[in-house]
Amino acid sequence: MRIVLVGPPGAGKGTQATLLAKTLSIPHVSTGDLFRANISQGTELGLAAKSIMDSGKLVPDEVTIAMAKDRLAQPDAADGFLLDGFPRNVAQAVALDQILAEWEIELDGVLDLEVPEDEVVRRIAGRRVCRNESSHIFHVEYNPPAVPGVCDVCGGELYQRGDDSEESVRVRLEVYHTQTEPIIAYYQKQGLVTTIPALGKVDEVTQRAIAALRQNKDTVDSV
Repeated sequence: MRIVLVGPPGAGKGTQATLLAKTLSIPHVSTGDLFRANISQGTELGLAAKSIMDSGKLVPDEVTIAMAKDRLAQPDAADGFLLDGFPRNVAQAVALDQILAEWEIELDGVLDLEVPEDEVVRRIAGRRVCRNESSHIFHVEYNPPAVPGVCDVCGGELYQRGDDSEESVRVRLEVYHTQTEPIIAYYQKQGLVTTIPALGKVDEVTQRAIAALRQNKDTVDSV
């Protein structure tokens, strides 16, 4: 299956993308991984992206699109893929359609993870990270440490990252609404979008997503 996963920050896209890709036996392709891989390997695209990022500017669409095209052309993506973070805007969505049309393949579906805005703020603003080990993450409400402000694992200090503050989260949400959310309408015109409530247990959301994908694929195959 060839899938695009969208949703606001805090919707759990990374978690769901990993689980869905594993369940469906397709590669999980994220924008962050594309950048890191190209930069670490010193590719021409990676060097271009690093230079732009080091100057404090956003990587232009054409560089991101080229990275995505190169990744999707790899053998492990021949039978399917799950895109997470790409396309990020309508221009990238149009480019992806052109790439797939060139290869004579199509998307099977677009999953829209839906989370109320107040819940997004609650999820992200309540996150606390260990200063000693960034993989030790807690939440003041959903996964609180035994001792407030202290990591259960190593005893390090827990803190709130600057981009996790409520003010920063609302700015990130505004960017999502203005830049990324319009791709949902773009794909709705193609009949590809299924909106999945992303509240509840992680495995429950995963099962909703898989059921929706299979139903959508059965519908497309029967046409």
